[in-house]
Amino acid sequence: MATYDIELHVRPAKTLRRARLAALVTDLRAVAGTCFDELPDYQCISGRDEILERNVIAVARRPDGIAAGFCSALLIPVEGVGDVLHLGLTCVRPEDRGSGLTHELTSRVLLGYLAQHRPFERVWVSNVACVLSSLGNVAVHFDEVYPAPWTAKPTDTHKRIANTISGLHREDIYIQQSAHFDQEDFVFKGSNAPGNMFCKQEEDERFHHRESALNGYYAERMDFEAGDEILQIGHVSLRRLVAYGARRAVMPKRRRRRVRRLRRASGQRRAA
Repeated sequence: MATYDIELHVRPAKTLRRARLAALVTDLRAVAGTCFDELPDYQCISGRDEILERNVIAVARRPDGIAAGFCSALLIPVEGVGDVLHLGLTCVRPEDRGSGLTHELTSRVLLGYLAQHRPFERVWVSNVACVLSSLGNVAVHFDEVYPAPWTAKPTDTHKRIANTISGLHREDIYIQQSAHFDQEDFVFKGSNAPGNMFCKQEEDERFHHRESALNGYYAERMDFEAGDEILQIGHVSLRRLVAYGARRAVMPKRRRRRVRRLRRASGQRRAA
């Protein structure tokens, strides 16, 4: 299995010299160029200081120093809550895929940020996606996630974060200003224009979660053809992440029970 050196940058526009920052952005854009036909003016690959001042970025490098992949999250300030860590953009070169880099880079972003800046606190996390595997992973690995099959309704904190993201940070996370935000289901209606690089097809199994019941739960909330995306909000702590890594848990029992009920319900719908 390939080995990589992974470096972490928290708010790199504030911590790196200009030449080093420019070199980092060049490396990120080179990796992203292998994943997109056209680079979006988005997140860390935009090179804008106002974004890089709020980025948390993990970069994987091969032994020769070439960047193989990166994960870039964005700190979003929310009044009364603090900084929310938005899980934004992960890119891995095609020749480096299959090595577990996506999981490793995301873990480094979370563990590194928590260890350095919030070791004794929980951190609220957000995610916007139409990718069923991404939505399923966030539901399973974070706590008090909404929407998720085991969370009946959002709390006031969920709503405060969601409304702040919708009202003030759409451009930061590549959500069209014209998209309607469904405050009950936490769905951005029409957030991706047809043919957008982030659009996915519901039937494309490459982007499905291994748990089919979770795929069904999230797919029912979106209109893929219209470019809908789901906003998820939950929280995590360093203690939770370390405990998860130590025991490699699948998911808590109460969540497994809920997923079994989803399986039965979806089976009954298909039979009908």
